[in-house]
Amino acid sequence: MAHLWAILFFDSCPDNLHMIKLFVGLGNPGPDYEFTRHNAGFWWLDAVARELKASLVMDRSYHGLAARVTVNGQAVWLLKPQTFMNLSGKSVGALARFFKIEPQEILVAHDELDIVPGEAKLKLGGSHAGHNGLRDIHAQLGTDDYWRLRLGVGHPGLKSEVINWVLKKPSLDHRLAMDQCIARAITALPHLLAGNMDKATLLIHTSKPPRPKPPRPENTMQ
Repeated sequence: MAHLWAILFFDSCPDNLHMIKLFVGLGNPGPDYEFTRHNAGFWWLDAVARELKASLVMDRSYHGLAARVTVNGQAVWLLKPQTFMNLSGKSVGALARFFKIEPQEILVAHDELDIVPGEAKLKLGGSHAGHNGLRDIHAQLGTDDYWRLRLGVGHPGLKSEVINWVLKKPSLDHRLAMDQCIARAITALPHLLAGNMDKATLLIHTSKPPRPKPPRPENTMQ
């Protein structure tokens, strides 16, 4: 496995200078929120920590659970803000400023209403679209120019129901679909660490295996 990661890293790194150095998962701390849709970002970051064999511990300097790992000689940080969602930027900004991590070297995983459960999208920059965690990160970083992993949780159908929706547990079917989506996104981790965002995007956005191309007809002309 380590050999594979090294191949992926060195093969991909020259194409993009902005490898991800800070992975952030958004959510709310405490057992009351642990299994709610709003904590999808936490679920994904926990999966990243398992993949990298990292142990998240409380670091009051960064107002969150944090871990530092080394991948191919490069320091990489994992962070779960413990500030509650609306103040996520306080945690992200503190760590990013101290270690001089550029916005384009940050990836924030969060729940996304406009994507169905089981799907995810990777994007750089753009509006916070009313997501309070992203809103505060925008304010603390002074820019929207950071990566987001948008994990679909679906929409309740009515705007007035959104708060209740994100603060409730998903149905079993939805949770299974989200877990499968998180597992698929983890396969893109070596490319995210290498800064090869095109390959990472392709893996994350592909929910079903691509159909094999039909064989070319043999050329019978001499």
